[in-house]
Amino acid sequence: MPTTYDAIIIGAGHNGLCTAAYLARAGLKVAIIERRHEEGGGANTEDPVVSGFRFNLHANYMEFFDIIPMIEDFDLENCGLRSITPENQAGIAFSDGRPPIVLHRKDLLHKTHASISRYSKADADTYVEIQNRTKDFGMFLGMGIYNPPFEGMDQAQAELVESMYSDMGVTAKDAAKTPKVIIDEMFESPELRTLMYRLSVEFGVGIDTAGAAGMMLTALPWMIGCWRIAKGGTHTLAKAMTQACYAHGVDLIENTEVEKIIIEDGRAVGVIARGKEFRATKCVVTNADPKQTLLQHVGEEHLPAQWVRRAKNFRFGPSHVLATPMYCLYEAPDYSSARWDPDINKTHYTVVGYDTPEECIRYIRDAYSGIIPEPAAGTWVNSLWDPSQAPEGRHSATGWYFFPCASEVSAEDWAEVRATYNDRFLKRWEQFAPNMTRDNVIADALYTPDQMERKNYMWEGDFSNGEMSPDQMGPNRPWPEAADYRLHVPGLYLCGPSAYPGGGMHAAPGYNAYKAIAEDLGLPSPATERGY
Repeated sequence: MPTTYDAIIIGAGHNGLCTAAYLARAGLKVAIIERRHEEGGGANTEDPVVSGFRFNLHANYMEFFDIIPMIEDFDLENCGLRSITPENQAGIAFSDGRPPIVLHRKDLLHKTHASISRYSKADADTYVEIQNRTKDFGMFLGMGIYNPPFEGMDQAQAELVESMYSDMGVTAKDAAKTPKVIIDEMFESPELRTLMYRLSVEFGVGIDTAGAAGMMLTALPWMIGCWRIAKGGTHTLAKAMTQACYAHGVDLIENTEVEKIIIEDGRAVGVIARGKEFRATKCVVTNADPKQTLLQHVGEEHLPAQWVRRAKNFRFGPSHVLATPMYCLYEAPDYSSARWDPDINKTHYTVVGYDTPEECIRYIRDAYSGIIPEPAAGTWVNSLWDPSQAPEGRHSATGWYFFPCASEVSAEDWAEVRATYNDRFLKRWEQFAPNMTRDNVIADALYTPDQMERKNYMWEGDFSNGEMSPDQMGPNRPWPEAADYRLHVPGLYLCGPSAYPGGGMHAAPGYNAYKAIAEDLGLPSPATERGY
């Protein structure tokens, strides 16, 4: 006999956990069916190299903690969630030992100003002014991402940019520029430009994406000052969300992969997973991407031709394709640039490998065009802030390499990359931090896009599960007819990062999917005095 629920969630990524928690709190009987043995999706922390050295294999930094509705609505701190906000948020060191640039928390902007001023007082003034003007941007960002997208979003953002910066010579038309162009126009020093280029792609904003300059002037500077570390590793966010689900009666069914969504009389009424039938009387919600959902789980026979075309042409990568290096260290990196400012040795996110803006741009464009770039990375040594992530007196260092899409490199070549690229990067790292020799490394490993695809179903290694280009962003995500989280078939909803606003540890697709379901089923709205 089938097992019956009111709602079935496919996938226990953090978005699926979010939707499940709100549905259960609204009184529905909810099950999450997860193909892996652990919930969280990209919010996973493991020790795959040496026991005791913990690494976040995907999501590393938590910039949305201040605005995620679920943290407050379900009291996730009472469920075990703890975080640390490093004083030194982001920085860049240089191989010739010249002064680093360190960007600090918003309450330490005087230190940021002093750091940038070593190269340009004008840049320091501009950067700090932008930080001050975006200090309260979290409210606007929350209202933007925790509501469904709407037509005219680009124009609204452009008008917001002009209202914030018109006295600095920025107009609404500037929002249509690429991040690289707006960075070059706002800042004169090559050192700060290099750091800002890398930060742009780190947040998933393609450096050459037209129309993304508005994000560079609003969301990006706000997020830099808000970076947090989840104490114990990123998976503690998923664990707390899971505990909230359990507290409201959600069933979590693990090691069970969904094979088919059951369609009867044109409506989604359940799923088949590991040969067993699970019925859903009200809705089926999927964390999977729309291509897999519609073409594999639903089937073309249940879809109009336009939806089939949309699904077949949905694209992944190249801007969000990552690889995660893992280094078990005796000592944390000691940068030559630290003689000018020791804060670089305890900066949460440190850019390593670029001495010029041109090197950074070449790296990014190589990765996006299918070429394994010359070694460079954005790095984290989370054990500097959270000693629980490494054995006593030792350190766990990780980072992100931007790489080509998984399918653009053969299996044999990916194996070669895993065997050699960390060594190549380590040789480059030593030029910036002389103690980063092979003798300082206890062991290391590299998690590549093809592995990410197999393990997390992040196709092509794309953590947003869908290319972030203008025709797949905002009200076009994943495509215009599905931008309201409804997937043509009544009772079927999309809650994963393929939906607006895309990838990131914000749970916005899951929250917005619940809003759509609540509207259809007459459930309570989660909106509060927050405005979202």
